[in-house]
Amino acid sequence: MATPTSKKASSKTTDARLADNKKALFNYAIEERFEAGMVLQGWEVKALREGKVQLTDGYVVVREGELFLIGCQINPLRTASTHVTAEATRTRKLLLHKDQIRRLIGKTEQKGFTLVPLNLHWKNGKVKCEIALAKGKAEHDKRDTIKDREGKREVERAMKQRQR
Repeated sequence: MATPTSKKASSKTTDARLADNKKALFNYAIEERFEAGMVLQGWEVKALREGKVQLTDGYVVVREGELFLIGCQINPLRTASTHVTAEATRTRKLLLHKDQIRRLIGKTEQKGFTLVPLNLHWKNGKVKCEIALAKGKAEHDKRDTIKDREGKREVERAMKQRQR
């Protein structure tokens, strides 16, 4: 006897992370975060579902009042269509509201601010890119980040030992 399958059980998770840019959190101090849509081709969506994406070398630029993601690598599947030329590191357009784009352009023109991609994730069946308005960290700030991380790790170890 077959049990009926529910629609919820068969569908994938709606808010799954595809890729994280861990370097961005280490190299930049995050000021603000924004969620942008992406213009993708069909083969790219299929490759994203398989997890064939790398975001670490990606960055966001402003061209003619629009935002573009450069350096994000989406590797095509071997079963990709033969009539489409799959370019892994092509420039991809990001979709935001005009007022958000204008605000970001004004902020990035200030000294030291840049736009970096933080992660790619699914939201309601669509691929979204979380971008951040960030300021580059100095070398001593990076050392402070490492010290804080190691301190938290030691505290967690001590707590774990105490619970035993």
